Amino acid sequence: MTENSDANGEQNGTAVPAPRDTGGEVIRVRKGMFGANNGGDTSGYGGLVRTVTLPGAASRPYGGWFDEVADELEGALEEQDLLPSNAIEKTVVDRDELTFHIAREHLVQVARTLRDDPALRFELCTGVSGVHFPGDKGRELHAVYHLRSLTHGRVIRLEVSVPDSDPHIPSLVEVYPTNDWHEREAYDFFGLIFDGHPALTRIMMPDDWQGFPQRKDYPLGGIAVEYKGAQIPAPDQRRSYS
Repeated sequence: MTENSDANGEQNGTAVPAPRDTGGEVIRVRKGMFGANNGGDTSGYGGLVRTVTLPGAASRPYGGWFDEVADELEGALEEQDLLPSNAIEKTVVDRDELTFHIAREHLVQVARTLRDDPALRFELCTGVSGVHFPGDKGRELHAVYHLRSLTHGRVIRLEVSVPDSDPHIPSLVEVYPTNDWHEREAYDFFGLIFDGHPALTRIMMPDDWQGFPQRKDYPLGGIAVEYKGAQIPAPDQRRSYS
């Protein structure tokens, strides 16, 4: 890969991120197919070893409309007396996609700017996804927002990182009302707390459920099942090939 492409297949220049195996930030070395280390990996790939690497910050020029969006966002924030470097922790260009890593205290202002600025017009947020990186110390929990500009035909990403000891992030429901149930789902499965959400309750798991099932450190276990008189053990108690 030597050039970036936009949504219409047009070439965006030559700003290319470093390959994952030579750049970025290694936050974990993963062993086995699912990273299980307590006998729960029954895949037969117990000898598989690979690194978990987050892409590093990109440098200018990003390529094509990526620079246009970055320039407009930074300029709009400056007009609001907010230093862009205080709001945007880093800008990542990886796999022809643009991601702004945002400080959580400025998330709402940045999102509103991206929505309302005429040159940006990211009118739609298609949801927020939770991610858990136990090895990313001090920022173990990530919230990833996918923004789409219907006006300009562009897609970008916002990402916010918080420690699992303080998993609070401002809600974006006031800016993007469709985020209502997405934030509830990220709370339910990852324990991200979206401050200001109108009704932050579990949406999939029972109200009295303990823990957050999609965190990487959540037990792989399940419920033992009776089948034709035989006892089938829970997944984390079955034979391991590692």
